Amino acid sequence: MSRVGKKSVAIPAGVKISVSGGTVQVQGPKGSADWRLGAGVQVAVTGNEVAVARLRDDKVTRSLHGTTRQIIGNMIRGVSQGFERRLEIVGVGFNAKVEKNSLVLQVGFCHPISLPIPEGLKVEAPKPTNITIKGVDKQKVGQFAAEVRGIRPPEPYKGKGIRYENETVRRKAAKAFGTAAGAK
Repeated sequence: MSRVGKKSVAIPAGVKISVSGGTVQVQGPKGSADWRLGAGVQVAVTGNEVAVARLRDDKVTRSLHGTTRQIIGNMIRGVSQGFERRLEIVGVGFNAKVEKNSLVLQVGFCHPISLPIPEGLKVEAPKPTNITIKGVDKQKVGQFAAEVRGIRPPEPYKGKGIRYENETVRRKAAKAFGTAAGAK
């Protein structure tokens, strides 16, 4: 039995959950989310808890058991508290700004890069070198943050690029040039 799948998920105040037709719908103060259940997994809402049970004991259903419970837990956390990813931009002249419905990055290329902001996400640039991505769906927030970081990942020599907040970038030593000992 899955250790994660056995645990029930507590429903905080202000969050409503409904299960109908193989779809779990969660509504809360930050928004709403829904997810289609996999075959062989059953969700039951009792009082202020959600329990996930599996109907079969094959390999696929066992793997879906814990995953389903964790996704429902993330949905509940997303609609009640929300998810947030912060990015930092390091480099001379590198900056970001939000224009209408796109994030515009100037990160060392000859042209600015414009990324459309996915629906359901809120992107802010409080400073030109900081980006904050907020949303209800953990997967969307993380995916968009990874796409933004992927435009100019931090390089190992000077550390320039886009990185997650508090990310440690492994730095390499530059080539050391010295006098040749054998040259006369």
